[in-house]
Amino acid sequence: MDIVEKALNELKKGKMVLVYDFDDRERETDMVVASQYVDHSHIRTMRKDGGGLICTSLHGPLAEELGLPFLADLFAMASTDYPAMSGLTPFDIPYDTKSAFSITVNHRDTYTGITDKDRSLTIVELAKIAGLNDDASAKRNEFGKHFRAPGHVHLLRTSDELLSTRKGHTEMSTVLTMMAGLTPSATICEMMGDDGEALSKEKAFEYAERNGLVFLEGKDIIEAWAKH
Repeated sequence: MDIVEKALNELKKGKMVLVYDFDDRERETDMVVASQYVDHSHIRTMRKDGGGLICTSLHGPLAEELGLPFLADLFAMASTDYPAMSGLTPFDIPYDTKSAFSITVNHRDTYTGITDKDRSLTIVELAKIAGLNDDASAKRNEFGKHFRAPGHVHLLRTSDELLSTRKGHTEMSTVLTMMAGLTPSATICEMMGDDGEALSKEKAFEYAERNGLVFLEGKDIIEAWAKH
């Protein structure tokens, strides 16, 4: 059984896997869980052992169905009324061409929205809507009915063409859920080190070994996705 197949089996069980991107990109390892299986223990582990930003990805066409914009596009639209926004265009990201960030949300049944239980509720309920077979209009209605914005769960929107146009953790984690036959949404968090930098690949691998987690790299995912 190859490393990607092991990761897919773990994701199907609701378990976490670790994904390192590339030496010439972010050089970061993300904790990854299929959004439909997220619970408060996952969020706790991410904030305590990961320490980066906890985000939830959505496949681009699905985000389009829900009416979720790229945040950079939303800022550009707002620049007429708020001119400062026009100067904030993320054109100089050293490892990328465009930010994957969309809006932030809370489920309406949360209280503050930031607790482990509140964030896991928001993520799981979003995954339920994402997994509906309804048309786009019905999904948007359900989304607006059950969620409010801004909130404490950061949404990420993949590029529509996935790994053929962008090779970020947003795309890589999402294609893992797709290859596993799950709802195309992953919840991810970067692993940070105690030195003020991202956790090194070597230390992330050691963490995976200690905790019985599958560790895979971007090159593994790209190869498996091409075959898929």
